[in-house]
Amino acid sequence: MAYERLVEKITRENLWLYVMRLLMDRPMYAYEIRERISEEFGFEPATITVYVVLYAMEREGLLSSFKEESAGKKVARRYYRPTEKGIETFRRGVDLLKETARRLSPPG
Repeated sequence: MAYERLVEKITRENLWLYVMRLLMDRPMYAYEIRERISEEFGFEPATITVYVVLYAMEREGLLSSFKEESAGKKVARRYYRPTEKGIETFRRGVDLLKETARRLSPPG
């Protein structure tokens, strides 16, 4: 149980890290982000959770978005990309995880 709680905390509860990592490669729309998380990181967040996280990240200034018409589609897709603040926040988050892992690692 302890391990499963840890997995939950470092995946779904910190989804913003995974979202940001993917968006550092190229802009993506929400459903594409969800699919890529499954492919790249091996877990499947709920679609609504991805939207909630994206909206929160945009409100916080970590992401910006733009709409783009798709060929043959009637509705424009909203694409997300990281801001400079988002990239810096992501780097700080990764550094924190690295430092935490270093501190928890047994000597030798």
